[in-house]
Amino acid sequence: MAALTLRPVRPAVSADDDELAELDRSTWSTLHAVVPRPQPPYDPFFDERHPPEGFLVVEAETEPDGQARIAGYIQLVPPTPLAANAHVRQIRGLAVAEWARGAGVGRTLLRAAFAEARGQGANRITLRVLGHNTPARALYASEGFSVEGVLPGEFFLNGRYVDDLCMGRSLGPA
Repeated sequence: MAALTLRPVRPAVSADDDELAELDRSTWSTLHAVVPRPQPPYDPFFDERHPPEGFLVVEAETEPDGQARIAGYIQLVPPTPLAANAHVRQIRGLAVAEWARGAGVGRTLLRAAFAEARGQGANRITLRVLGHNTPARALYASEGFSVEGVLPGEFFLNGRYVDDLCMGRSLGPA
C-alpha cells in the first residue's frame, strides 16, 4: 500500500457527488449493505434524503504523486425529527476506499463525527451494524461503542439470516 497523508476531515459539498457515488459503489458488500448492489444507470449520491450537509469526508494524498482524493465518508444525522431525542446523532453510513484501508481513515472519521455531534449539541451517538461485520464491530468497540440491542435474523443475505446490532455510546456533555 502506498503511504497516505490524511487531510483534515471536512463537510461534504455538492461537488463531491460523483466521487462519493463511485466510492459507495466500489465498497458495496453484503458485509454491510442490505440493499441490492447498485446497477446502472446510477442514482446521484446526494438527494433530498441524503444532502451533503449530513456527510463528513476525508481526503488522502498518496505518495509519490501527492494527488488528493476522497478516502472515506461518514453520514451523521439526527435519528428522528423529534425534540425528545435531539440530543442523539446517528451514524447511517461509513465507507473507506479499498486503497485507503488500514491507514486510520475509519477511526479518523468516527472521531470527527464525535466532535461534530458534540458541536451540534448531542451527548449520545448510535449506529446499526450487521452482526457478521466483524471489522466494523471491532472498530466501533475500540472507539467506545457497546452493543445495546440485537435484532436476531433481521436480514437475509447470501442465503443466511444476519443479526442487526444496535450500538451506542455517550459523548459526554455537549
